[in-house]
Order: sequence, then C-alpha cells, then structure tokens
Amino acid sequence: MASGTYVEDSYQRDTFYIPDRITADGSSGWPVEAGRYRLVAARACPWANRAIIVRRLLGLENVLSMGLCGPEHDADSWTFDLDPGGVDPVLGIPRLKDAYDKRFPGYPKGITVPAVVDIPSGAVVTNDFPSITQDLSTQWREYHREGAPNLWPEGLADEMAAINKRVYTEVNNGVYRCGFAGTQEAYDAAYERLFTALDWLEDLLGTRRFLLGESITEADVRLFTTLVRFDPVYHGHFKCNRGRLVELPNLWGYARDLFGTPGFGDTVDFAQIKAHYYRVHRDINPTGVIPAGPDLSSWARPHDRASLGGMPFGRGTPPGPVPEAERVPPASNPHVGADGLVVSPAT
Repeated sequence: MASGTYVEDSYQRDTFYIPDRITADGSSGWPVEAGRYRLVAARACPWANRAIIVRRLLGLENVLSMGLCGPEHDADSWTFDLDPGGVDPVLGIPRLKDAYDKRFPGYPKGITVPAVVDIPSGAVVTNDFPSITQDLSTQWREYHREGAPNLWPEGLADEMAAINKRVYTEVNNGVYRCGFAGTQEAYDAAYERLFTALDWLEDLLGTRRFLLGESITEADVRLFTTLVRFDPVYHGHFKCNRGRLVELPNLWGYARDLFGTPGFGDTVDFAQIKAHYYRVHRDINPTGVIPAGPDLSSWARPHDRASLGGMPFGRGTPPGPVPEAERVPPASNPHVGADGLVVSPAT
C-alpha cells in the first residue's frame, strides 16, 4: 500500500501503475461485462477503500464481485487470509501476486490494492486506483442502480480536478510523507504542507456542505478515506499531530456527515485499519503493538452540516442495506447496525 521510494530522505509514492482501462465500448481491449471482473480490495487500505465506496454507491455489487484481502501482508503480496483456507473463492489463489504474475511473470513493481482481475484468465487488468473509480462512474453506467449519484458531474470537472489534485498531493499522500520522512527536515516540510492543506479544507467546508457544493462527488470519496483514518492512525503513527481531526470543527462535522451517509461509514473497518498500519509498518512501530484508542464513539456525535443545504445524493437515492456477505463486523465498527448500515447520528 505504501510502495514508494526516497529522494533526499523524502518519501515519494510509486505512481507507476498498470494503465489499462475497462471501457464501455471495449476499445481498451477490456470491455465492461457483468460478472467478468473481480475487484480485489482491502478495507485497511485508503486507496482500496475508495473503490469499495464507489462500487457500493453505484450499486455494482451484482455485476462486479469483490474479494477482500486481510489487513496484514508481507513485503511480497496482499493475501486472502480472511477466506476459508486462505484462498479467494472466485479466483482460487492465496496471494494477489498470483494474478499479477499470471499476466506479467515476475512482475517487478508493488503488488497493490485495489486491483481488478479478469476472472476467466485469472490475470490482473489494472491497479491504477484513480482510473478504477473514475471508470466505475463513467464506463459502467449501464449497470448503475436506479438513483445512483453522479460522482463525476461534467459541469464541475475543472473544479473537481483542481481539488482532487491538491487533496491527493497534500493530504492523501501528505500523511505518508510525514510518516515515512527520513530526516527531520523532510518531516518538517511534509508536516507544514499537510496542515496548510487541512486548514484550506477547513475554510472551504465552512461555506459548503461537500467539496463541490450540495451533493457528494468522487472528490468527497477521496478525502473521506484519509479523514476516517486520521485520528486512529495518522495522528500518532505518522506523527501528524498538530491536532486531531476532532479539533477542526468543519472537517470533523463533514467527516461525520459522510460517515453517516450510506456507502461511506458502512465500509469502514477500524480494527483492520489499525491492525494494518501498526503491525505492517514495523520500521515505524517495531513492537507491532496496536493502541487501544482513540474512542470511536465520537463518530456518532451530532453534526449540523445539513444547515449548509444540499443533500448527499442530490436528486438520487442512497444505496440500500449492505449485502450480508460484505458487512463490516460490529466489533470492527461499533456504529454498524443489523442491516450493515451505519446508524446515523442526529443532525
């Protein structure tokens, strides 16, 4: 998940992904087909969590199956240790690396999630996480559920591109630059950049309910997966500790607003998130000890974001109950109800 290199002791994410796209017209060589592909993700990973959220918001569960890797992995591959026998029941493999090697023997780059695998051949199609979610929104429209949100509104394309770029470079990746900084100077610079961006977002969200205005877009998905990990992991583990998310009232209210929106909080597994970061990153946390805190009950505190107007799904509708096989265990997210949905805090 944190595959990257160091340039002058500053962490730089590896951005060389398999660029293939799955398209509606099949011009890419990979046509959209119901039942042909499997999304391989991990609830622990923020980049994979994006794909889990978008798939659910758009109602693609019945046409794009999902395999989930466990929160811990070795330096070689994510593994299917959550499944019986440690083997993915659809792909028949114990390690995601097997799907990469099926197409690219001896694949030299990182074995990352999310990845989309072609079920008939067992070969990976793409692991280009920004394109995966964009294509689910724009290329899989034939299979979207009735009432699905438009996560890529054409009229807001330029503004969303600018926001996405800053959120990615300064926030999504910014927490990693802090956590994996190799020198004090690199850390100090990363820390300053991160909190400058968070202050910008705090101001922006003081006047609008969502990043692009009155309803959710892909931009909100991309920011949410970092925010929901901020206090449990990034504040302590990655030394992003100027203050906790709960001390930024607009961002904190915004995060809780999304958390209570079907498709967001019901995909969050706090136990897996903490297990992944604190046990896998032994260079940062050599003991592998997972902290008991923070208190997660604060995610249920009321917020007043609705006073800014708008509705999460605009003219659309929220997704229904989470499919039983994909529900987050209540022990991993205390706000999940019997139907798999988060019990939304009062507004």
